[in-house]
Amino acid sequence: IAAVIIEPIAGNMNLVRGTETFHKQLAQLCQDHSTLLIFDEVMTGFRVAPGGAQSIYGISPDLTALGKIIGGGMPIGAFGGRKDVMQQLAPQGPVYQAGTLSGNPVATAAGIATLSTLQQDQNWFEKLNTITKKLVNGINQIAQKHQLPCHSDHVGGMFGIYWLPHRSIERYDQILETDTTIFTQFYQKMLENGIYLAPSPYEAGFTSLAHDDASINKTLEVFDIVCQSLSQAA
Repeated sequence: IAAVIIEPIAGNMNLVRGTETFHKQLAQLCQDHSTLLIFDEVMTGFRVAPGGAQSIYGISPDLTALGKIIGGGMPIGAFGGRKDVMQQLAPQGPVYQAGTLSGNPVATAAGIATLSTLQQDQNWFEKLNTITKKLVNGINQIAQKHQLPCHSDHVGGMFGIYWLPHRSIERYDQILETDTTIFTQFYQKMLENGIYLAPSPYEAGFTSLAHDDASINKTLEVFDIVCQSLSQAA
């Protein structure tokens, strides 16, 4: 096996953390068999921690892939990692890599501006984490009040809303138990009340520093109204 590529914290089956044991064993297996370990941090980069998911798990993958988060939201992608691996790329090595948006000057400038702005505020991640925690805690309290099979969880600025009866989410097969019928009703009612979430129960959500207390409070107010409606219809 040449390489293993994973999302260390999944976002395309809703938010699902990889366990520390899983990551440590996977890293050891890759090392034992000279297999490249590649972390897809397109979603988790800067969102779950300033150093990404790899800083949470204490693992240095051989390669890391990042997306538009490094371009301040502009379309751009990048990857990097071990020096000996990167030296295989042209012009030093035989592997050719190119892309329409590789080093795009507008996206690169936007990324530099975003990172420079963040560096001016050493507490930016604490603020992001606080915003997301307020949203998640509010969702959990409201869902419990209305006795609905729903709960929320987050890592930094990345969150998930689960329409599931159980709270310990570690695997894809657990996510497949999602009540898609009630999610569809929930999504439509939230949208009708001005809150636009991802139109799928299998997508993680993201907060940003643009979200303030007012926007979180508004979201929770609408969530409360929607949950009351769903509870009465059940």
